[in-house]
Amino acid sequence: MNLFGVRKPLFVLVAIILAVPAWGCAPDHGPALDREVDLSEWFEGVEPADATFVVLGGETGGTIRFNSARAREGFLPASTFKIPNTLIALESGVADGPEFALEWDGEVPEEGFWTEAWSQDHTLASAMSGSVVWFYRELARRIGADRMESYLERFHYGNATVGDDPDGFWLGGDLRISAEEQVRFLRDLYEGNLEVSEDVVEVLKDLIVLEDGAQYRISGKTGTSTVTAGRELAWLVGWVETPGERVSYFALNMEGEEVWERWGPLEVRLDLARTLLREVGALPQD
Repeated sequence: MNLFGVRKPLFVLVAIILAVPAWGCAPDHGPALDREVDLSEWFEGVEPADATFVVLGGETGGTIRFNSARAREGFLPASTFKIPNTLIALESGVADGPEFALEWDGEVPEEGFWTEAWSQDHTLASAMSGSVVWFYRELARRIGADRMESYLERFHYGNATVGDDPDGFWLGGDLRISAEEQVRFLRDLYEGNLEVSEDVVEVLKDLIVLEDGAQYRISGKTGTSTVTAGRELAWLVGWVETPGERVSYFALNMEGEEVWERWGPLEVRLDLARTLLREVGALPQD
């Protein structure tokens, strides 16, 4: 059995608490104070000014940043928006759970990215894991622009702007969110501060687990969008849970001409995130 969900006797918990220093007293327990770090060596093929990594300590509120200026800059959320889109669909009743299904209309757009795995019917669960764009466009249409914007304002999600593209504003429209805002949104989501039902939050948490092991669990979502011809923006945002109910929220953001070729697949981005989380002490060393 992995360490998450294991119930320990009270005396064991007390012993663990006494034996493990608070965050900030040891480098492997996460950020206690705000600080800037240099992680540029890990972003192969990306200019340091075009990348950022932010980690927010759940217990302490301390924040570690690589490239603070970029961490405050707003960008299209791309498919990281599937996190709030899912929450809103479930909370509003547009979707009723992970098995909520939509039929594919058989249309493949002439422009933009498409993968064969999208060319079929999907459930909410499969659409999240496969990052199925058409499915989430349809959810957004059913939610409606006014209701969507109302939820985004309540969530303090970036600039909370739907604009004139009600089923694609997170891909090429007016919505913008910074890495700093991403981690604050994720903290409020995880801690139940978004005024949505606890059941909805639990469904969402189950849908975005990326890695579940004995020493940690990482949850999150990637996102990729085209900035200009041949230049892409890539995200990976989420949280990492370690034993003892320790949670760190993170946002990885980078942009460049080699981003898709070098950092496109989830596995590659996740491996980078693990490395960076270990560098800042939010993950145990191997």
